[in-house]
Amino acid sequence: MKLQYQNDSNFFALQAIFTDETLQFVSPYDPNPGDVVTFKLRAAANNNYKIHLHFCDEVNSVYLMTQVENKGMFDFYNVSVTIPAGPIRYFYSIVCDGQTFYYNKQGLCESLFDHYNFRLIPGLKTPSWAKGAVMYQIFIDRFHNGDPTNDVISHEYAYLGVTAKALPWDKEITVGDFCNFYGGDLQGIMDKLGYLKDLGVEAVYLNPTFVSPSSHKYDIQDYDYIDPHFGVIKKYGGDVLRFEKVDNKYATRYRKRTTSKLNLEASNELMIQFIHKAHENGIKVILDGVFNHCGSFNKWMDVAGFYNYEGEPAGAYHSIDSPYHNYFIWHGGEWPNNKSYEGWWSNSNHPKLNFESSEELFDYILEVGKKWVSPPYNADGWRLDVAADLGSSPETNHKFWRKFYMAVKSANPDAIILAEHYGDPSSWLNGKEWDTIMNYDAFMEPITWFLTGVNKHSDENRPYLKNDGQAFENSMRHHMAYLNVHALQMAMNQLSNHDHSRFLTRTNGNIGRWHTVGPRAAEAGINKNIMMEAIVFQMTWPGAPTIYYGDEAGLAGWTDPDNRRTFPWGSEDIILTNLHKSLTTIRKNYPVLRHGSMEFLFTDYGFISYGRWDKKQKIIVAINNGDKPIEANIPLWKVEVFEGQLTGLIITGNDTFHQPCQNYYVNNGQLKLTLSAQNAIVLGVTTE
Repeated sequence: MKLQYQNDSNFFALQAIFTDETLQFVSPYDPNPGDVVTFKLRAAANNNYKIHLHFCDEVNSVYLMTQVENKGMFDFYNVSVTIPAGPIRYFYSIVCDGQTFYYNKQGLCESLFDHYNFRLIPGLKTPSWAKGAVMYQIFIDRFHNGDPTNDVISHEYAYLGVTAKALPWDKEITVGDFCNFYGGDLQGIMDKLGYLKDLGVEAVYLNPTFVSPSSHKYDIQDYDYIDPHFGVIKKYGGDVLRFEKVDNKYATRYRKRTTSKLNLEASNELMIQFIHKAHENGIKVILDGVFNHCGSFNKWMDVAGFYNYEGEPAGAYHSIDSPYHNYFIWHGGEWPNNKSYEGWWSNSNHPKLNFESSEELFDYILEVGKKWVSPPYNADGWRLDVAADLGSSPETNHKFWRKFYMAVKSANPDAIILAEHYGDPSSWLNGKEWDTIMNYDAFMEPITWFLTGVNKHSDENRPYLKNDGQAFENSMRHHMAYLNVHALQMAMNQLSNHDHSRFLTRTNGNIGRWHTVGPRAAEAGINKNIMMEAIVFQMTWPGAPTIYYGDEAGLAGWTDPDNRRTFPWGSEDIILTNLHKSLTTIRKNYPVLRHGSMEFLFTDYGFISYGRWDKKQKIIVAINNGDKPIEANIPLWKVEVFEGQLTGLIITGNDTFHQPCQNYYVNNGQLKLTLSAQNAIVLGVTTE
């Protein structure tokens, strides 16, 4: 018997075997070593099965499973095993009619690959609040200006050959965006907490908040303080640059604003108030940790000389005898004003931090990680910028993140540690370094290819991947296998962010960048129906759906800097906003979307359907991204829906959405569904 013979009744029976539910009942913790755990598996009723559980890392680790129950079409198999001390990799073998098959994260297969084995980490603890939480990413300067008195002033200072520029809120992105400022700040976010709560947001992820000369602030000047341009300016005075003088020694106003303890401490106090008020509204706060590199203005390097006060230690840029010399990697050169330091990706404004050579630096950054999740700040975790790049060797990288994990969790055991990462993250997802990741490979990228045929930067087109449902499913299965179940449930699932084009722009299928085709091209030919399909995907897929500010308002934009447009207050796309609200409400009413199993149901050209389910609730999602209506028979028996009716929760299409005024009926485990072109539907049922 071959797996491709899908009409074979035995294949039907074998295909009914699904991912085991071992971890679900112990969430948010994996069992501890020595615990006795019952592993469970389900199969279509058939007395010919012989099923074994295999632990890969133990001798004599094959356990025969026993049929313990029959419920209609299904038999249930159990085996109880004492959990060993180390991480566990396991799979199942199924013998049926003389043939041996295997079951792992890939599903039913004829061959074994270690990559697809299930994994369990005894004693793993993760923050339960983050599982399935609706998150919202805020690029602070572009969200809302709540306090005009702290705005950057035009010509306040110079950075990378550009003088700072203050722009009106409705002004388009211009050249030198890293030094253009629109005035968004912490007070602006605080003023909009009611909006975020109404949207259904449960956590906000803030792009960097610490003192920095850029609008993006990935070039930290001082890790101990919130930037007063985002916070509070109490001490005024000093000069801005004149047109004929771009030397920062004349930028005394910027120096006073960003180094005055009065301003810095007042700004930290505002952060305390902001996080407290966010918590009062049921919203967690995640900070951005940029620890691989700092900024050239940082007091340790001090290229601009802002910290060159009498009695203060010299920055490493100015003196070989600086106490911060070993914080950086040097390649010769001469002092003072030695430019021969290593920058991240050779960027001189991003001096790479040298964790190998300075124990003091190592310990200081650990204290930073601990400080901001501790009282009186009480932030709820860190998003880690370019986390795999930190250090100059894998050994240093893993050593640092293990220490960072211990420092943060000792201060706040419920804080999340979430890393920016592309590729295989499994060596960090070991219960001792990262909790989870920004989910590019197992969310943003496959969904973008399937729905639009372009990549997440809108600079590559692969039309053959658009509507290729099987490629989408294969990609998802492969990349999801890198994540343990806890990491998957917390993974940051984004359609857009500050590093990639806006998803709404991707729906036009065009290739371009802001500097090559202009900003208006990012809005030309956009397809709101595809955007709504993507939102349905995001809000129903396993993980933490993370809205990039303005996606819900209809913002378009090429990759950065065009993806950092200001929020269009007063001109929002109300349909997209209300769709987000409706879907976050569904998530609250159907907690199965937070923690339930996920099963692909039926895949075809342009068509994807899947189920989220547990013992009490089922959610069925179907998406037709093709240009024609499709009629599909969807096998709901895979998620234990055999007869009865489903309630229509959301259907999108024709540039809008509504709640279907009909029920959908299941017969003999099949749902016959007709779905129009570029429509998405969400169906639900709750059983006692």
